[in-house]
Amino acid sequence: MVQTVKEAWFQPASDQSLIVYLGTEISLETHQRVIKLLRLLEREPIAGVCDLHPAYCSLLIHFDLLKLRHDELEAVLRSYLDRLDEESLPEPRYVEIPVCYEGDFGPDLGDVCSTLRITPAQAIELHGSVAYVVYFLGFAPGFAYLGELPKSLIMPRLPSPRRIVPRGSVGIAGNQTGVYPFATPGGWRLIGRTPLQMFRSGPNAATVLSIGDRVRFISISPKRFAELENT
Repeated sequence: MVQTVKEAWFQPASDQSLIVYLGTEISLETHQRVIKLLRLLEREPIAGVCDLHPAYCSLLIHFDLLKLRHDELEAVLRSYLDRLDEESLPEPRYVEIPVCYEGDFGPDLGDVCSTLRITPAQAIELHGSVAYVVYFLGFAPGFAYLGELPKSLIMPRLPSPRRIVPRGSVGIAGNQTGVYPFATPGGWRLIGRTPLQMFRSGPNAATVLSIGDRVRFISISPKRFAELENT
Protein backbone atom coordinates (compact mmCIF):
# COMPACT_ATOMS: atom_id res chain seq x y z
CA MET A 1 0.00 0.00 0.00
CA VAL A 2 1.28 3.48 -0.90
CA GLN A 3 0.84 6.21 1.71
CA THR A 4 1.13 9.94 0.99
CA VAL A 5 2.46 12.61 3.35
CA LYS A 6 3.05 16.23 2.28
CA GLU A 7 4.05 15.57 -1.34
CA ALA A 8 5.90 12.38 -0.39
CA TRP A 9 4.86 8.83 -1.14
CA PHE A 10 5.97 5.83 0.88
CA GLN A 11 6.08 2.37 -0.63
CA PRO A 12 7.67 -0.84 0.70
CA ALA A 13 10.28 -2.16 -1.74
CA SER A 14 10.97 -5.37 0.22
CA ASP A 15 10.62 -6.64 3.77
CA GLN A 16 13.73 -4.62 4.66
CA SER A 17 13.46 -1.53 2.44
CA LEU A 18 11.23 1.46 1.90
CA ILE A 19 11.04 3.92 -1.01
CA VAL A 20 10.22 7.57 -0.35
CA TYR A 21 8.99 9.30 -3.52
CA LEU A 22 9.47 13.07 -3.48
CA GLY A 23 8.04 13.89 -6.90
CA THR A 24 6.70 12.37 -10.09
CA GLU A 25 8.93 14.01 -12.73
CA ILE A 26 12.64 14.64 -13.17
CA SER A 27 13.21 18.24 -12.14
CA LEU A 28 15.72 20.34 -10.24
CA GLU A 29 13.14 21.01 -7.51
CA THR A 30 12.52 17.30 -6.91
CA HIS A 31 16.26 16.60 -7.08
CA GLN A 32 16.90 19.19 -4.35
CA ARG A 33 14.22 17.61 -2.14
CA VAL A 34 15.91 14.23 -2.56
CA ILE A 35 19.30 15.71 -1.63
CA LYS A 36 17.87 17.54 1.38
CA LEU A 37 16.34 14.36 2.77
CA LEU A 38 19.55 12.45 2.05
CA ARG A 39 21.67 15.08 3.82
CA LEU A 40 19.35 15.14 6.84
CA LEU A 41 19.49 11.37 7.17
CA GLU A 42 23.27 11.37 6.82
CA ARG A 43 23.64 14.08 9.44
CA GLU A 44 21.00 12.67 11.81
CA PRO A 45 20.92 8.92 11.11
CA ILE A 46 17.97 6.81 12.16
CA ALA A 47 18.88 3.81 14.29
CA GLY A 48 18.41 0.67 12.25
CA VAL A 49 18.82 2.30 8.82
CA CYS A 50 21.63 0.59 6.90
CA ASP A 51 21.86 2.19 3.45
CA LEU A 52 20.49 5.14 1.47
CA HIS A 53 20.17 5.04 -2.32
CA PRO A 54 18.99 8.26 -4.03
CA ALA A 55 17.44 8.29 -7.50
CA TYR A 56 15.83 10.93 -9.74
CA CYS A 57 12.65 11.33 -7.70
CA SER A 58 13.07 9.01 -4.74
CA LEU A 59 15.22 7.68 -1.93
CA LEU A 60 15.48 3.94 -1.28
CA ILE A 61 16.12 3.17 2.39
CA HIS A 62 17.36 -0.23 3.58
CA PHE A 63 16.87 -1.03 7.26
CA ASP A 64 17.48 -3.75 9.83
CA LEU A 65 14.29 -5.78 10.18
CA LEU A 66 15.21 -6.61 13.79
CA LYS A 67 15.24 -2.91 14.68
CA LEU A 68 12.60 -1.28 12.45
CA ARG A 69 9.34 -1.92 10.66
CA HIS A 70 7.98 -0.07 7.64
CA ASP A 71 5.37 1.84 9.62
CA GLU A 72 7.89 2.81 12.31
CA LEU A 73 10.33 4.13 9.71
CA GLU A 74 7.57 6.07 7.94
CA ALA A 75 6.58 7.70 11.21
CA VAL A 76 10.13 8.90 11.86
CA LEU A 77 10.59 10.07 8.26
CA ARG A 78 7.56 12.32 8.51
CA SER A 79 9.42 14.53 10.97
CA TYR A 80 12.36 14.75 8.55
CA LEU A 81 10.08 15.66 5.66
CA ASP A 82 8.49 18.44 7.72
CA ARG A 83 11.96 20.03 7.96
CA LEU A 84 12.94 19.94 4.29
CA ASP A 85 11.94 23.55 3.65
CA GLU A 86 14.28 24.65 6.44
CA GLU A 87 17.24 22.71 5.03
CA SER A 88 19.68 24.70 2.90
CA LEU A 89 22.05 23.27 0.31
CA PRO A 90 25.58 24.49 -0.38
CA GLU A 91 26.51 26.01 -3.72
CA PRO A 92 27.05 23.17 -6.21
CA ARG A 93 30.55 22.16 -7.21
CA TYR A 94 31.34 22.65 -10.90
CA VAL A 95 33.40 20.00 -12.70
CA GLU A 96 34.75 20.13 -16.26
CA ILE A 97 35.23 16.84 -18.11
CA PRO A 98 37.42 16.87 -21.25
CA VAL A 99 35.99 14.76 -24.08
CA CYS A 100 37.33 13.75 -27.48
CA TYR A 101 34.44 13.23 -29.88
CA GLU A 102 36.51 12.32 -32.94
CA GLY A 103 36.87 9.00 -34.78
CA ASP A 104 36.71 5.82 -32.72
CA PHE A 105 36.19 7.82 -29.54
CA GLY A 106 32.57 8.46 -30.58
CA PRO A 107 31.43 5.38 -32.54
CA ASP A 108 27.73 6.34 -32.48
CA LEU A 109 28.15 10.05 -33.20
CA GLY A 110 27.69 9.61 -36.95
CA ASP A 111 24.42 7.67 -36.54
CA VAL A 112 23.15 10.18 -33.99
CA CYS A 113 23.85 13.06 -36.38
CA SER A 114 22.25 11.27 -39.35
CA THR A 115 19.11 10.50 -37.35
CA LEU A 116 18.80 14.00 -35.89
CA ARG A 117 19.88 15.70 -39.14
CA ILE A 118 22.62 17.73 -37.54
CA THR A 119 26.36 17.92 -38.14
CA PRO A 120 28.96 16.45 -35.74
CA ALA A 121 30.06 19.99 -34.90
CA GLN A 122 26.48 20.89 -33.95
CA ALA A 123 26.10 17.73 -31.84
CA ILE A 124 29.35 18.45 -30.00
CA GLU A 125 28.33 22.06 -29.41
CA LEU A 126 24.92 20.95 -28.10
CA HIS A 127 26.42 18.37 -25.76
CA GLY A 128 28.81 20.94 -24.32
CA SER A 129 26.23 23.71 -24.01
CA VAL A 130 24.64 22.51 -20.76
CA ALA A 131 25.75 22.51 -17.14
CA TYR A 132 24.41 19.06 -16.29
CA VAL A 133 23.14 18.12 -12.84
CA VAL A 134 24.46 14.95 -11.21
CA TYR A 135 21.12 13.50 -10.17
CA PHE A 136 22.54 10.33 -8.63
CA LEU A 137 25.16 7.62 -9.01
CA GLY A 138 24.26 4.06 -9.87
CA PHE A 139 24.41 1.16 -12.35
CA ALA A 140 28.15 0.85 -11.69
CA PRO A 141 30.52 2.46 -9.14
CA GLY A 142 31.22 6.01 -10.21
CA PHE A 143 28.57 6.11 -12.97
CA ALA A 144 26.74 9.44 -12.64
CA TYR A 145 23.34 10.05 -14.23
CA LEU A 146 23.50 13.55 -15.71
CA GLY A 147 20.60 15.60 -16.97
CA GLU A 148 19.07 17.04 -18.78
CA LEU A 149 20.30 16.66 -22.34
CA PRO A 150 19.28 19.40 -24.85
CA LYS A 151 16.01 18.32 -26.49
CA SER A 152 17.51 18.43 -29.98
CA LEU A 153 20.10 15.81 -28.93
CA ILE A 154 17.72 13.28 -27.36
CA MET A 155 18.10 9.72 -28.68
CA PRO A 156 16.84 6.35 -27.41
CA ARG A 157 19.19 3.66 -26.16
CA LEU A 158 20.70 1.23 -28.62
CA PRO A 159 18.35 -1.61 -29.68
CA SER A 160 20.90 -4.08 -28.28
CA PRO A 161 23.54 -3.19 -25.67
CA ARG A 162 27.24 -3.57 -26.37
CA ARG A 163 29.00 -6.40 -24.58
CA ILE A 164 31.86 -4.06 -23.67
CA VAL A 165 31.93 -0.26 -23.53
CA PRO A 166 35.46 1.20 -23.18
CA ARG A 167 36.35 3.00 -19.96
CA GLY A 168 35.71 6.73 -20.16
CA SER A 169 33.10 6.46 -22.91
CA VAL A 170 30.57 9.30 -22.92
CA GLY A 171 27.08 8.18 -23.80
CA ILE A 172 23.58 9.56 -24.25
CA ALA A 173 20.22 7.88 -23.73
CA GLY A 174 16.88 9.65 -23.63
CA ASN A 175 17.42 12.99 -21.93
CA GLN A 176 20.45 11.70 -20.00
CA THR A 177 24.19 11.65 -20.52
CA GLY A 178 26.95 9.97 -18.56
CA VAL A 179 30.49 8.61 -18.47
CA TYR A 180 31.27 4.91 -18.15
CA PRO A 181 33.84 4.72 -15.32
CA PHE A 182 35.31 1.41 -16.49
CA ALA A 183 34.80 -1.19 -19.22
CA THR A 184 31.35 -2.71 -18.85
CA PRO A 185 28.35 -3.74 -20.96
CA GLY A 186 26.12 -0.82 -21.86
CA GLY A 187 23.34 0.32 -24.16
CA TRP A 188 23.85 4.08 -24.35
CA ARG A 189 24.91 5.71 -27.61
CA LEU A 190 28.61 6.56 -27.43
CA ILE A 191 29.51 9.99 -28.75
CA GLY A 192 32.93 10.56 -27.17
CA ARG A 193 35.45 9.50 -24.55
CA THR A 194 37.27 11.19 -21.68
CA PRO A 195 40.82 10.41 -20.54
CA LEU A 196 39.83 11.10 -16.92
CA GLN A 197 39.65 8.20 -14.50
CA MET A 198 36.11 8.63 -13.14
CA PHE A 199 36.42 6.02 -10.39
CA ARG A 200 39.36 4.79 -8.34
CA SER A 201 38.93 1.49 -6.54
CA GLY A 202 40.85 0.19 -3.55
CA PRO A 203 40.97 1.15 0.14
CA ASN A 204 40.62 4.85 -0.74
CA ALA A 205 37.92 4.43 -3.38
CA ALA A 206 36.84 7.76 -4.84
CA THR A 207 34.63 9.12 -7.61
CA VAL A 208 35.18 12.29 -9.63
CA LEU A 209 31.50 13.22 -9.40
CA SER A 210 29.08 13.43 -6.49
CA ILE A 211 25.32 13.90 -6.32
CA GLY A 212 24.42 17.58 -6.75
CA ASP A 213 27.52 18.51 -8.78
CA ARG A 214 27.24 20.46 -12.04
CA VAL A 215 29.16 19.11 -15.04
CA ARG A 216 30.35 20.70 -18.28
CA PHE A 217 31.87 18.69 -21.13
CA ILE A 218 34.83 20.34 -22.89
CA SER A 219 35.79 19.21 -26.40
CA ILE A 220 39.46 18.24 -26.85
CA SER A 221 41.59 16.88 -29.69
CA PRO A 222 42.97 13.32 -29.92
CA LYS A 223 46.42 14.78 -29.19
CA ARG A 224 45.21 16.43 -26.00
CA PHE A 225 43.41 13.21 -25.07
CA ALA A 226 46.71 11.30 -25.28
CA GLU A 227 48.49 13.96 -23.23
CA LEU A 228 45.91 13.85 -20.43
CA GLU A 229 45.68 10.07 -20.49
CA ASN A 230 49.44 9.82 -19.89
CA THR A 231 49.58 12.28 -17.00
